[in-house]
Amino acid sequence: MKIVGIAACTSGIAHTYIAREKVLKAAQKLGWEAHMETQGTIGTENALTPEQIKEADFVLLAIDIKIGGRDRFKGKKVVEVPTNTVIKSPTKVLEAVAKKISPDDKPTS
Repeated sequence: MKIVGIAACTSGIAHTYIAREKVLKAAQKLGWEAHMETQGTIGTENALTPEQIKEADFVLLAIDIKIGGRDRFKGKKVVEVPTNTVIKSPTKVLEAVAKKISPDDKPTS
């Protein structure tokens, strides 16, 4: 599974970067490829490439604020959750999204 996403919190500092790291580590644990952009007080970092977006199975927006560049995801499956949700349960979030977009797949134990 390949995912891309954006992390952005209200202050643009701590939760933005914590959410990004939690998603990346959870994806790695699941054997997935993940790329997460951050939009914070110092601007956009780790900007997603058009190729990464094109290849992604879904887009995860871990955001608490309005973000820029949302139009890049037109035609993609987009899931939006608060940063706190991915910080507390990143693996569960990713598994739930994967199950939702692939309802025919059997859950793994």
